[in-house]
Amino acid sequence: MSQALVRALRSQVIEIEGARVPLVAGVFAIFGHGNVAGLGEALYGARETLPTYRAHNEQAMAHAAIAFAKASRRRRFMACTTSIGPGATNMVTAAAVAHVNRLPILLLPGDIYASRRPDPVLQQIEDFGDGTISANDCLRPVSRYFDRLMRPEQLIPAFHRAMSVLTDPVECGPVTLALCQDTQAEAYDYPVEFFVERVWSIRRPAPDSNELQAASELLRSARKPFIIAGGGVLYSGAEQQLLDFCETHGIPCAETQAGKSSLPADSIWNMGSVGVTGTAAANTLARDADVVLAIGTRLQDFTTGSHALFTNPDARFIGLNVAAFDAMKLRAVTLVADAQVGLGQLSSLMAEWRAPQAWGDHAGAQKSSWKKIAQSVTDPSSLASRPSDAQVIGAVQRQSQPSDIVVGAAGGLPGELHKLWNAGAPGGYHLEYGYSCMGYEIAGGLGVKMADPSRHVFVMVGDGSYLMMNSEIATSIMLGMPLTIVLLDNGGFGCIDRLQRATGGASFNNLLEASHNVELPKIDFVAHASSLGAYAVKVKTLGDLEREIQIARSVKKTSVIVIDTDPAISTGVGGCWWDVATPEVSERASVAEARRDYDSARKHQRIGN
Repeated sequence: MSQALVRALRSQVIEIEGARVPLVAGVFAIFGHGNVAGLGEALYGARETLPTYRAHNEQAMAHAAIAFAKASRRRRFMACTTSIGPGATNMVTAAAVAHVNRLPILLLPGDIYASRRPDPVLQQIEDFGDGTISANDCLRPVSRYFDRLMRPEQLIPAFHRAMSVLTDPVECGPVTLALCQDTQAEAYDYPVEFFVERVWSIRRPAPDSNELQAASELLRSARKPFIIAGGGVLYSGAEQQLLDFCETHGIPCAETQAGKSSLPADSIWNMGSVGVTGTAAANTLARDADVVLAIGTRLQDFTTGSHALFTNPDARFIGLNVAAFDAMKLRAVTLVADAQVGLGQLSSLMAEWRAPQAWGDHAGAQKSSWKKIAQSVTDPSSLASRPSDAQVIGAVQRQSQPSDIVVGAAGGLPGELHKLWNAGAPGGYHLEYGYSCMGYEIAGGLGVKMADPSRHVFVMVGDGSYLMMNSEIATSIMLGMPLTIVLLDNGGFGCIDRLQRATGGASFNNLLEASHNVELPKIDFVAHASSLGAYAVKVKTLGDLEREIQIARSVKKTSVIVIDTDPAISTGVGGCWWDVATPEVSERASVAEARRDYDSARKHQRIGN
C-alpha cells in the first residue's frame, strides 16, 4: 500500500503557465517505528523522482510545507509523514495553521494496527470507551478531509478524495490520511489506471449573472467605494486585474495580511494595510466608505476591527470570493467567483464608471500623509536607546531588493510589518497571521525559499518565537537553502506585555524580567545559532545591522543577526480598536478604567454579522 501511495503521488502533475510540473514537490519525513518500515521503504524506492527531506521537528516541517504551498500560490504542495504518537500529534498545530489559512498539505501519520493483534502498541493512546480512537483523531477538527486506512484497497477512494480537496480552491486545506502500520505493508493488486498520470489545472469559477448584476449596481451607487484585497487575489494571480480595476474605476484599495503585495506599494490606489494593524490612510477611508468590495478575504477580526472599523451607518459590502462561506460575511451582496475572473467581468459590466474625483483626491492626500508618518517611525535618527521594531524594519527595508521576501508570524512584528513594509513584488510579503503561530517564522522561511530559491528570504522573528522553534536553521543549512534571519531580542513576549498593560493589567509573566525568576537566563543567541551551523553575529546599532545584512547576502548559508530592541515601543499611529475582553470586576483602578473604554468602543460594533 505504501508503494502504491508513493507511486500515485508521483503521477500527479499540474500545468502552470503552459509548463507541466509535479504537483507534489516532495515529502518531509521524520521516521519512527510507525512509518519507517512501510512508507519509509516506499519513499526510498522513489527518492530520485519524489524527494524526501529530513527535518528536525514535526511541527516545523509541516510549517515549512505550508509556507511552500502559500509561496506557490496553492498550485503545488508537499506531504509530511511521521510515526504514530508524539510525531503525529506534533503536527496538529501546523494542521490548524493550514486549516485557518486554507492552504494545502498532505499529512501521513502512522497509526495503530488495523488487525489489533498487538494492542496496545507503542505510543498508542487508549480510549477506555472507544476502541476505534487513536491519537490521530486529534487531527480530525483541523483537517478538511480525514481518513484512516485500515485495508490497502481503501487507498484508492481515499487518495482521489484527498487530491480533490488539495486542489480545490474552496475546499483547499490540510488532508490527513492516517496509515495503520500493518496496512502500510500489506500487498494488493491495484488497478493500473490508479497510477496513470493526472494533470490538474487551476479551477476558475465564473460569477452568476444575477450576482454580478447586483454587485455592479451596488458599486455604481457608491460615492465612497473602498476595496479590501485578501489572499485570494494572490492565489488567483489577479494582481494585474486588481490594479486595472482600481485605475479604471478610481477606487482606493487596502490589503489584509494575506493580501499584502497584491498591489504595487507605490500605486496611488494602494492605501496599505487595513484594520487593527492598518495604516491611518486605509482606516480613515474604511471608516467613511459606503460600499466595500472585499476580494478573497475571510474578514477576520483584525481586518474588520472586530466589526467596529466600518462606522458609516450606510456602509454596504460586496463579497467577491471563491467560497460562498466567506462571500456572505457582513451580510454582503455575494459574488462567488475566482478573483481574476470575477474582477474582469465586474469591471466590464461597470464600463467607464468611476468613483467621484473628490474621493480619489482624498485617498491620495491620506496616502501622502501616511508616507510621511511611516518615514518618521522608521527613521534611525530618532533613536533614543534601543531601537524599536519599526526602526529595525526600516533598516532591513533599506537593504532589501524588489525581489526579496520578508517572512514573519507572531508577536509585535506582524503589526509593524503590515503597516510599514513595502513589498517590491507580488509574494514579497509572507506573514502567517491567520493563526498567528509562534514558531512558524524560521520553518516558514525555509518553505518559502524552497518554493523559489532565486529570491532572497528575510525572516524577522522575536526572541520568544525563536526560542519556541529554531531547529530548522539546521535543516536550511543541510538543504542548502540560506535564509537571513533578523532576531529582535526584546527580553520576552513584548507584544503581549503591551497588550496586558493596555487592558489595565500589570506587567506580569510576559517579559523575562517580570516573571517569577530565581535568575534571569543569559541567553546567547549567537552561540546557539552558530551551534546549529549558521553564520551568527550580534549588532548594537542599526548601521551595523545594515552592514551585516549586506554580508549575509554574500554568505552561502543561513545567517542570524541579533539586535536588542525596546519592548515598550510600537507604532501608535494607524490601526484601530480590537476587541480584547477586559474584566468587568477588578480591584485595580487601571482595569476599571480600561473596562470603561472597552464598553465605549463596543458601541461601534456592527451586530449580527
